Amino acid sequence: MGICARNAEDLNQVVQEIRGQGVAACGVVADVGQEGDIERFVAEAAAAFGRVDLLVANAGPHLGSRLVKSTPDDWREAFELHVIHTARAIRACVPHMKQAGGGAVVIIASISGWKPAPRPQYGAAKAAEIYLARELGRELAPERIRVNALSPGSILFPGGGWDSLREQDPERFARFIERDFPFGRLGTPEEVADVVTFLLSERASWINGTHICVDGAQGRPTDSAW
Repeated sequence: MGICARNAEDLNQVVQEIRGQGVAACGVVADVGQEGDIERFVAEAAAAFGRVDLLVANAGPHLGSRLVKSTPDDWREAFELHVIHTARAIRACVPHMKQAGGGAVVIIASISGWKPAPRPQYGAAKAAEIYLARELGRELAPERIRVNALSPGSILFPGGGWDSLREQDPERFARFIERDFPFGRLGTPEEVADVVTFLLSERASWINGTHICVDGAQGRPTDSAW
């Protein structure tokens, strides 16, 4: 498994955790928002393992601001980090996947890609990722490369934004849960990872060019007051 991140210390920790599960892993320090870094990562991962079969494109924070306060740079940054990095990563993997006889890609989008929420730059970029999966799923199918998008809802994990909201304003967090989550809770990283794993597997061989939502029927993407 090849992974990349900007912070070498965090990256090394994750690599060691993966290896501790008996899985071969290599880590590459890279900033996917910088020209050439994603291509270098793919090349180094391919060299380390001799092939590239699978790709998960999962980078990009909740960028931007409301329209009137936004700048052209807000829009450029959101699309550069979410959409263009994803297209570059897939393009870099295609020759390796073709050589391997095919492959699978999962683009991590967001329910913000079709459920309105603050920060329209982020939502528009995520909508573009969903479209990208549909288009590239068709374009790359003759090469036996599947491309799908997965849209998580709000996910709770230690140190994350929702964890901070729960600690700093538990009443607002409780209202958010009551208003938008029919199961009465947020999702977990494991619930998202399970679907990603399935989409990358041969058991999903006839799922291509589509978009799968993993949000527990969440009503709105964010607590707009947060």
